[in-house]
Amino acid sequence: MNQAVALDGIKRIALIGNFLPRKCGLATFTTDTYNAMISRFPDLSVDVYAMDDHVGRYDYPAAVTGTIPQQDRSAYLETARKIEESGAQAIWVQHEYGIYGGAAGEHILALLDRTTLPLIVTLHTVLEKPSADERSVMEGLLRRASKVIVMAERGVDILTRVYGANPRSIVMIPHGVPDREFADPDSFKPRFGWEGRKIILTFGLLAPGKGIETVIEAMPEVVGQHPDAMYVVLGATHPNLVAHEGERYRDSLRALASEKGVGDNVAFIDAFVEHDELIDYLQAADLYVTPYLNPAQITSGTLSYAVGVGKAVISTPYVHATEILGDGHGVLVDFRDVGAFAREINNLLGSERNRTRLSQRAYERGRTMTWSRLAERAMSEIASIIDGRPQRIGAPAPINPLAPDIAAVERMSDSTGMLQHSIYSVPDRRHGYCIDDNARALILMSAIDTLDEATRDKWTTVYASFVQYAWNPEKRRFRNFMNFDRTWCEETGSEDSNGRALWALGVTARDARTRKHRDWATMMFDMTASLAFDLGSPRAQSFAMLGAAAMLEASPGHQLAHAILSRFPDEHMALLDTARRPDWVWFEVVLAYDNARLPEALIRAGKALGRPEVVETGLETLDWIISQQKSPEGRFRAVGSESFGRAYEAPLPFDQQPLEAQATIEACCAAYSATRDEKWRIEAERAYGWYLGLNDLDLPLASVDDGGCFDGLMPTGLNRNQGAESILALQLSSCAISGLSKVAPSVAGTGRAVA
Repeated sequence: MNQAVALDGIKRIALIGNFLPRKCGLATFTTDTYNAMISRFPDLSVDVYAMDDHVGRYDYPAAVTGTIPQQDRSAYLETARKIEESGAQAIWVQHEYGIYGGAAGEHILALLDRTTLPLIVTLHTVLEKPSADERSVMEGLLRRASKVIVMAERGVDILTRVYGANPRSIVMIPHGVPDREFADPDSFKPRFGWEGRKIILTFGLLAPGKGIETVIEAMPEVVGQHPDAMYVVLGATHPNLVAHEGERYRDSLRALASEKGVGDNVAFIDAFVEHDELIDYLQAADLYVTPYLNPAQITSGTLSYAVGVGKAVISTPYVHATEILGDGHGVLVDFRDVGAFAREINNLLGSERNRTRLSQRAYERGRTMTWSRLAERAMSEIASIIDGRPQRIGAPAPINPLAPDIAAVERMSDSTGMLQHSIYSVPDRRHGYCIDDNARALILMSAIDTLDEATRDKWTTVYASFVQYAWNPEKRRFRNFMNFDRTWCEETGSEDSNGRALWALGVTARDARTRKHRDWATMMFDMTASLAFDLGSPRAQSFAMLGAAAMLEASPGHQLAHAILSRFPDEHMALLDTARRPDWVWFEVVLAYDNARLPEALIRAGKALGRPEVVETGLETLDWIISQQKSPEGRFRAVGSESFGRAYEAPLPFDQQPLEAQATIEACCAAYSATRDEKWRIEAERAYGWYLGLNDLDLPLASVDDGGCFDGLMPTGLNRNQGAESILALQLSSCAISGLSKVAPSVAGTGRAVA
């Protein structure tokens, strides 16, 4: 493959897996992969994110961009954010069970589900009989990956037959091997003191299941014919085994060799050797043996390396060995067959001609498996998944704001009120109703200018009735959740739901088109709004302030509304002073939902009270939160729900919810009203464009035909449910943009039209 072509559009990728100096086969593989990529493609940046099972234990090289503590799920999410912001164009995951945290390593899915980048996965194990958790993780990887690499053809068969994978998404790329010249073993033996010995070698982390016992038991017969033969077992004991039982297993193998009378013909080298030294050990061996006991083993890096340097190999017929040694490229014997191992070892040690021929055949096969070949094939697959990604929208087309449409609102409503959730577009009655959505729907009925009055009257009455019935006079709180059978789930609702109810009452008192609804809302506000003074949540307080500001417009001099507005701004500014840092201009040390409502409430309260310093604080914090809600391309990016609760941390990009765009639009409308500064109009349009497809995934959330809206933007696509909150967010946003256009006629500025 032509290097210039491959790198023409590929500048950076993210590579996730174990990495040296962590001592395991996967760390060696990932390190070799990294070295092969940067050697073959020197203009390519490869950001390594190393899995860390013991934080602080490893002295990682500069090649490691970041580490991911294995069991710390939040670190996976933070890494997703870093990768998104790094400029990487694709992610390459080395997957093995046991290196990622969570059930069967499910934490890696949390990372991948929080990125939009195309994904390629190398599977180091493909289980034919997975547990439920193992199957769930593998299916998650298959759903997310654009390409999957396996190292044996059997892997393709298992993935398609057991997991239903699309065979077109699977590619077989053999395990990489070093590119060394074919060499005479005798030229390397003096380095290790093996002159005059015939060396049979096994290397890799020592653990049960490798079948070492089989070869040790075969050694008496081998030594009988070749007294100079020595079986070398090279490799440290697996760290997990050491942690549980120390060196008990190695000691048992030594005892077995002594018992069989071949203690002087079996050598154990307890070391995790560096790459070049390992190859020297391999080239010093006359034979290589892999007596593994697991017939389903699909990948063996040690076997690949042995073939790569041209060793005559004797192996049990596990999957990888059957494929790589087939057609006369090695010798296969049955599992645990001591006699067969002894026979075949003796045959090859006894015939230098046959041993050399087999070594040369293995070496020829190894030339097709070099690391540079792996790098070229992997780059070709990476290029294909990047090229196959949908193109971003180019120059933005003018926004065509959607006309408000309550068809979807009506679809989700009945004579009781508006239902909360849906399955796709069908209302899900199991979750009943909530005052949050009915309060928003009540606001919408006053906001749509084009609604015919009969329809407006009908639904205003329904939603008002829900709010009224939710009031619990004994507790002096609104209830929130109602079952479909009209029974309440609680005696009092959350602070947020109570604040939203007051907000809806204030807006209805000001904006309802008929006096009967304005009078009702005023009465309810007067009866209930004193609960605002007991609210402790800054968001709930902000909702109450928004209602009070609207009430004060409806009834200038309204004492209760004025008292609410006078109470909270100073408290919020004190919160800001406490939490503020040079790069953090916010009321709390964390970001959450409906963020823009806090500055909006200050702007509206400051205007109502004639306090310019409150307005200025609202504008300053709104400007800051908007700066946190932009993608690198300058598009609106709602604060992802995975960000909630992370102290002084930049927001993660997913999942993005329609409520955030609505809050930003309406806060910008308030800022424009207070300042007539064009930048607030531009920011409102930017946020509105999110619904129409100007977002991280270029996917419209608005359902133009009926006024519906999908529930969110996930890294892998849309949440295609259409719940009440999302539908109302779109419709209220459309009303806000429409209202803004009347005072700022250039509101058809930048964005994407949706047909």
